[in-house]
Amino acid sequence: MSGPSSQRLAGKVALVTGASRGIGKGMALALAAEGATVYVTGRTVAQGVHSLPGTVSETAEACTARGGKGVAVGIDHASDEQVAALFAQIARDEGRLDLLVNNAFTIPDDLTDAGGFWQKPLSNLEMFDVGVRSNYIAAWHAAQIMVPQGSGLIAAISGYVGVTYTYGTLFGTCKSAVDRMARDMAIELEPHNVASISLWQGLTLTERALRNLASIPGLQGRSATRPEDGCSPEFPGRVLAELLCELDVMRHSGGTFITAELAQTYGVTDVDGRTIPSLRERRGAPIWQPIRSTAKAPV
Repeated sequence: MSGPSSQRLAGKVALVTGASRGIGKGMALALAAEGATVYVTGRTVAQGVHSLPGTVSETAEACTARGGKGVAVGIDHASDEQVAALFAQIARDEGRLDLLVNNAFTIPDDLTDAGGFWQKPLSNLEMFDVGVRSNYIAAWHAAQIMVPQGSGLIAAISGYVGVTYTYGTLFGTCKSAVDRMARDMAIELEPHNVASISLWQGLTLTERALRNLASIPGLQGRSATRPEDGCSPEFPGRVLAELLCELDVMRHSGGTFITAELAQTYGVTDVDGRTIPSLRERRGAPIWQPIRSTAKAPV
């Protein structure tokens, strides 16, 4: 794997949704460190309007400082009109799109609280709006660019929650839907040489995760939130950079992958040199394999 000053992705254009902070910001920085032009989106355009630090402009500036080019676009991924304008901007200004990372996800304040689904507000259905529906809308627009150019990668950020109960009913349902959506998109995109995958993250040590681990009693003892299993927000971005450099990324299309396992395949470590463990044995295995490795049912 190349070092932080590599320009392996020079000329590549990526879009990372939900990148004001957290895993989205980390992935954007890792891609920019390889020379990519990275569009970063999010609702936070000014400090102080969110309980956690970070804005899209700050992420974009950090991307440029890493050696790539960061482009900040403040939007709400629940707005179809704003999303359409975003992709029109990319098509107009860049003329291509090589990677869409569907990362934006609405996280309710009570996500980690105890209680059954009937004890939590119906407003938590906003996880469908920005987390499932938003993935489809962004991928729909991305395909309008990628299919004519005959290349591209759409990556959905998911997790072990796709098969293992984690936090709550809606959270698991949304992430399972993301995995299946990525799979079926891959089948329809295959004739056009555009790949679609889903990546399973374990605990990612974002600003929100660190705050919760420090403030919620007992959280560090749960299977899904053991700090020793955690990775930095940049770790999945390092893996995505390898996928963008892959000569035959289509061999992965349709699969759901544990990020830590792909990392070991490519020889990718975290920013501190650690090898991040796969939690397959403890938390479950992906359902979907690459479409090249499975027999296709009639359509």
